[in-house]
Amino acid sequence: MDDAARQSTQAWSAGAVGETVVGAQLDGLADLGVIALHDRRIPGSRANIDHLAVTTAGVWVIDAKRYRGKRPEAYTEGGFLGFGGTTRLKVGGRKKDALIDGVARQVDVVQEAVGEAVPVRGVLCFVEGDWPLIAGDLTIRGIRVVWPKRLRKEFVTAGDGSLDPEDLARALAVAFPPA
Repeated sequence: MDDAARQSTQAWSAGAVGETVVGAQLDGLADLGVIALHDRRIPGSRANIDHLAVTTAGVWVIDAKRYRGKRPEAYTEGGFLGFGGTTRLKVGGRKKDALIDGVARQVDVVQEAVGEAVPVRGVLCFVEGDWPLIAGDLTIRGIRVVWPKRLRKEFVTAGDGSLDPEDLARALAVAFPPA
């Protein structure tokens, strides 16, 4: 196997571990009324959505990433004396704005499918990241950046809504079939 193929296989394997960990965490939140849909295909695209979580408060689009021992951080680029500028993502010191952009695109696709009346939130969930002991969760351009166990708090904080999660999950399962 050449180096490029080996790197691709390693990246896929790491991603699969991350998706499995986050999927198990979501499945364990049924007591909160969370309905999880895993590995959903975006029709007309080669892309997939790792996880959709549905509650009475809306839909979460969750992208799982495994960056073992690397710290996700927000930084500001541009602006003047700390004002203005754009908040961006670094992981392990490397710029990773493409991860935020990818989740934002997925949120847009899901929002289009469910309509404007349903809140749709984006979450980038890092498995095995180097998270600080206190705080550490981030919001970058509206996308939450968290670790798997923090997902519970995301759903609790959102509170109860008036949506029917079972109907919504059925509609999402049709709009985004299994990959």
